[in-house]
Amino acid sequence: MIFADKLIALRKQHGLSQEQLAEKLNVSRQSVSKWEGAQSIPDINKIIQLSQIFGVSTDYLLKDELENEKDEYIETEEKSEELKYVSMEDANEFLNITQSIATYISIGVLICILAPIPLIVLAVLSEAGTLSFSEEQTAMVGVSVLLAMIAVAVALFIISGMKANKYEYLDTELIDTEYGVTGMVGEKKEKYYRMHTMHMVLGITLCVVSAIPIFFVVGFVGEENPFVVLGVPITLVLVALGVRIIVKTSIIWGGFQKILEEGDYEKQKKFLNKKNSRLVSIYWTVVVGIYLAYSFITGDWGRSWIIWPVAGVLSGIINKLNL
Repeated sequence: MIFADKLIALRKQHGLSQEQLAEKLNVSRQSVSKWEGAQSIPDINKIIQLSQIFGVSTDYLLKDELENEKDEYIETEEKSEELKYVSMEDANEFLNITQSIATYISIGVLICILAPIPLIVLAVLSEAGTLSFSEEQTAMVGVSVLLAMIAVAVALFIISGMKANKYEYLDTELIDTEYGVTGMVGEKKEKYYRMHTMHMVLGITLCVVSAIPIFFVVGFVGEENPFVVLGVPITLVLVALGVRIIVKTSIIWGGFQKILEEGDYEKQKKFLNKKNSRLVSIYWTVVVGIYLAYSFITGDWGRSWIIWPVAGVLSGIINKLNL
């Protein structure tokens, strides 16, 4: 076992991400990534620090022929958890699948948020007398379009779930990666970091400014004008675009973290992920049910969209409390 393999094994055994180890050593995460990718070797001072952090000798870290000092400890600690092996081919395939899943799910979420728009527009036009249909016919058409859009979104979610099944174990199981996988994925993650940050900022900004069209329309046409409701579709479009951007980039970022066992997929957190995965599915199913039930019963599609950002915030709070 060479130094790079030993470093990866020791870091994972101690439940440290590359960022956390880098902080302990006062180096950049890129440096740790290069060490684990066998692209460079740390200087002697860092070797000494590593030996102190992991409780091994410097000889063990530097000499390839020394295999037993820490390997036996690692094997003993991991006997209770059978490691899933991830090859270079598996890692690349998973990252490609994650890209397509991110696209499908983000489009599905976008469609769900946009689904009420036809109903709102038809209702306004009917009330203004610009349509030849009766209110009942208009409502029937609007609801039919809404349900059709929801059906398309659900189909996208199902396809995404089927694609993700093969690598579902990455969410909850401990893994062992082939030599070079950590370095390759770490490099891709580093290249994507700037785009991820930009997408998060853009998505959040769109959500924040989404309420402006409603205030703008109210200010120009007045609250009593039936066309004031047309500000809601514009708001929904902005929310849908913002949420889609956030969802897509978050899924892609999460794909890197799953293989590197970082962030929400660190070893300690995977046990909680296994326990909470079903609860998360139930939670969002309930949110969708509340959204549709409230909107249909009250007809207040102009305000019911608020359920989504509130549900997202609550989900984040619950997740933090559990962790």
